[in-house]
Amino acid sequence: MKKQVTTKTIIEMKKTGEKIAVLTAYDFLLAQLLDEAGIDIILVGDSLGNVVQGNETTLSVTLDEIIYHTKIVRKAVKRALVVADMPFLSYQVSVEDAVKNCGKVLKETGAEAVKVEGGKQIISAIERLTSLGIPVMGHLGLTPQSIHQIGGYHLQGKEKKEAEHILNDAKLLEESGCFAMVLEKIPVPLAETITKTVSIPTIGIGAGAKCDGQVLVVYDMLGMFDEFTPKFVRKYLNLSSEIKNAFFQYAHDVKKGKFPNEKESFS
Repeated sequence: MKKQVTTKTIIEMKKTGEKIAVLTAYDFLLAQLLDEAGIDIILVGDSLGNVVQGNETTLSVTLDEIIYHTKIVRKAVKRALVVADMPFLSYQVSVEDAVKNCGKVLKETGAEAVKVEGGKQIISAIERLTSLGIPVMGHLGLTPQSIHQIGGYHLQGKEKKEAEHILNDAKLLEESGCFAMVLEKIPVPLAETITKTVSIPTIGIGAGAKCDGQVLVVYDMLGMFDEFTPKFVRKYLNLSSEIKNAFFQYAHDVKKGKFPNEKESFS
C-alpha cells in the first residue's frame, strides 16, 4: 500500500512539482474507490448540499451533517488525506466558535484537516486554529457560502482591484498557516500569479492548469448530471444515462418475470 498522505506530503508535492489530485466524496463506497485509485486528497465538501440533498446552495448544510458524512468517508480511506469542509457560520462568527467547531469535526470524524472559505475577514480564526495544530485549507475566488453577496456563480478576480484583493488574501492565508488553498473560478493569469507567489499548494477548480493541483465534485466528473455542466468540468464518464438504462432494464425484467431466473434463485 502506498504511504499515507499528510499535509506535509501535500506541501512537499508543490516543492517537487508533483500535481495534486483532489475529488469530493460523501459516502463509504465512493471514498473507498477514490482512495484505491490514488487520489491524494478527498474533500467531504459542503457541496453535499447540492449533489446529495438537492438544495440550490450550500448554505443549509449543518455541522452535524458534515460530521456524519466525514465519518463515513474516513472509515473507507487508508491512504488519502481527508479534509472536512466547514459549513456556513461554523467558523465565521467568532474565533472561539471556529476552534470549538473545527476541533469537534476532527475529534469526531478522524479527518486530518478542515477547509474554510474567505481571506482577511477570517484570518484571526485561521491563525488560532493552526496555532493549536488544526490543519486548515483555505478557499478563495468564488466562495459558494457567500453566493448571495457575490450575486451568482460568475468569474471572480477579472477586474484589477478584485484580483489584487484575492492575491492579498492568498498571501494572508499562507502567513496564517494554511497548508493549501482552493482557487475557484478565477482567471488563469491570476491563478498562476498566486501559485508562483505563495509557498503552499494551490488547488484549482475553474482556475486553469497552472495551479499545483485540481479538484472537482465527483458526481460532475462522473457525468451524473444531464441538465448543466460547468465549463471547467471534464466528464470522464456519462454515468447518468448508463445508470438510468440499468434501472430501466431491471424494471423491465421484473415486470416481465425475467428476474430473477433459475440461477439467481435458491432450491
